[in-house]
Amino acid sequence: MNAEIIAVGTELLLGQIANTNAQWISQQLAKIGMPVYHHHVVGDNMDRVQDAFQTAERRSEVIIITGGLGPTEDDMTRDAAGMILQQKLIEDPKSMDRISSYYEKNRLPMTENNRKQALVFEHAQVLQNDEGMAPGQIVTHEGTMWVFLPGVPSEMKQLMTECVLPHLRKTYDLKSEIVSEMMRFIGIGESSLEDELSDLISNQTNPTLAPLAGEGEVGLRITATGESHEEAVNNVSEMKKVVLDRVGRFYYGSDEVTIEETVRDLLKRQKLTVGSAESLTGGKFIEALISLPGASNVCKGALVTYTPEAKHHVLGVPASLIDSYGTISAECAETMAENAGELLNAGVTLSFTGVAGPDASEGHEPGTVYIALQAGSEYSFVESYHFDGGRDKVRKRAVKKGYELLFYYLKMKNN
Repeated sequence: MNAEIIAVGTELLLGQIANTNAQWISQQLAKIGMPVYHHHVVGDNMDRVQDAFQTAERRSEVIIITGGLGPTEDDMTRDAAGMILQQKLIEDPKSMDRISSYYEKNRLPMTENNRKQALVFEHAQVLQNDEGMAPGQIVTHEGTMWVFLPGVPSEMKQLMTECVLPHLRKTYDLKSEIVSEMMRFIGIGESSLEDELSDLISNQTNPTLAPLAGEGEVGLRITATGESHEEAVNNVSEMKKVVLDRVGRFYYGSDEVTIEETVRDLLKRQKLTVGSAESLTGGKFIEALISLPGASNVCKGALVTYTPEAKHHVLGVPASLIDSYGTISAECAETMAENAGELLNAGVTLSFTGVAGPDASEGHEPGTVYIALQAGSEYSFVESYHFDGGRDKVRKRAVKKGYELLFYYLKMKNN
């Protein structure tokens, strides 16, 4: 048994709105053990909509369509599907009464095209839309179940929850449950992670593993099925243990957790505070921490010193050091971190200096970054990096690398 989700609407293709409907529907279907094999977005064009429907009919047993059920000419889902289903469209009296009542109650004139929203297929199971006007409907044709839902998220969710999901459970023998967990790693690339787990990935059946590259980090999705939710969860848990045995040193959390949240929690657990001295990152490192609840317990603040003069007068970086090594250097980064730690009275301090671009600076190519981490007299680290990409990407990668370094320092300190 497999499902396909089709979203109809040119606004989705233009990027004016995100296709969150498909994401939510997939999550709900996974919970009842129905896998989704295809997501399809198609614009408001009759030929393309009909082609998408015909393709779906050939490969999927359950087709869930959102959007295109409104009153205007570009709402063509019913007409396109009617050519395949070979059923007449008729006006549903209950839906028409609800539409008419809405306009009467709000003392608004109802244009004739609003009657279009009450049209349903002749042999459809009509689903009452309590959140809007156009009803949902379920039609079975030549062994395929077609589900038509409005595109408005609140309307779609009401119909899915109250009507569609119960109908699917009743119609199909959905014994298996699907559970998924996204493990998150930092300090290892996608190719290296895949190499470490190559035998597991090559021989996967249940659970399945899928590495996913991120910005300065990598994810690993574990998906498992089971005869019950508990069995599926246990299958994921067992595979997670195997993965952690191999690459657990890079693991920082699962699902929606971020590296910034993990670092915050580690700082709080170890009763440490952090501060930063930032040049090219412009305060972005500390801003990512301050945006989290509970930041005041662990964050001392940041000193943003963008120019050589600011580094000298605010942070106390000696002019002789700047003359000798420049501001884009290990020596400058190290002094920035050390002096900021004293000024902010922070337990651990990071500094960032470099050139984000687009032009070179002090003889260094764009993407050159120095990051230092200082923890009083206990620990000192400084390293140079080169990040590819434009100005914004270099700055983001520098911030992410800073959190990576802080994460590993805190893990080391905790051991």
